[in-house]
Amino acid sequence: MPRPKRADEAGAIYHALNRGNARATIFHKDADYEAFERILAEGLDQYPARLICYQLMPNHWHLVVQPTEDGGMSNFLRWVTATHTMRYHAHYHTSGEGHVYQGRFKSFPIQDDDHFFVVCRYVERNALRAKLVDRAEQWRWGSLWRWLQRVEPRPKLLSPWPLARLPGWVKRVNEALSEKELAAVRWSIKRGSPFGEETWVEAIARRLDLESTLRPRGRPRKEAKKES
Repeated sequence: MPRPKRADEAGAIYHALNRGNARATIFHKDADYEAFERILAEGLDQYPARLICYQLMPNHWHLVVQPTEDGGMSNFLRWVTATHTMRYHAHYHTSGEGHVYQGRFKSFPIQDDDHFFVVCRYVERNALRAKLVDRAEQWRWGSLWRWLQRVEPRPKLLSPWPLARLPGWVKRVNEALSEKELAAVRWSIKRGSPFGEETWVEAIARRLDLESTLRPRGRPRKEAKKES
């Protein structure tokens, strides 16, 4: 089955993520997270993309990215994934022992309205949702903690947001998403489908040839024959 087409337009906003192969741990210690942040910084210096927010988790990562040239996100994240894989194998002496990642990264476009804030909350509260911390801002390996520092720690990673943060942002991030919001984000992650208002989603999917991402995978179920 062919891979679905990936949207990657200059100025658009995307949620991107990748997981360890078979959900294996890819960050074992603080130094692993620090090394990945340095890789992100190197990639941002080389490729036309902005990092809006992010969260690194033990076996996966989430990024909200805005390419500044067409194709910028894909080039940036291909380089990040390949570089991290190479350095991971070198550090842990695991060359030839299998893949670090489950495959290529997943991504979906986000409408630049309240849906953008839903995704950023989803990303920045990931460690809280996983019960790794008591408060979202306590997780060291993400943009919320980094944003709250008086001066952003090095390496500098974050770009200004395309929309101003809502008032009381930290409180909002610590509040759980509704079941409807959570289900919608997870559907977009699973399918790579645009995340936004229905009319926007349909228009973007049609323009970018992403209409297949709006439909469930697999063949439609056959209706059972009625007994005569």
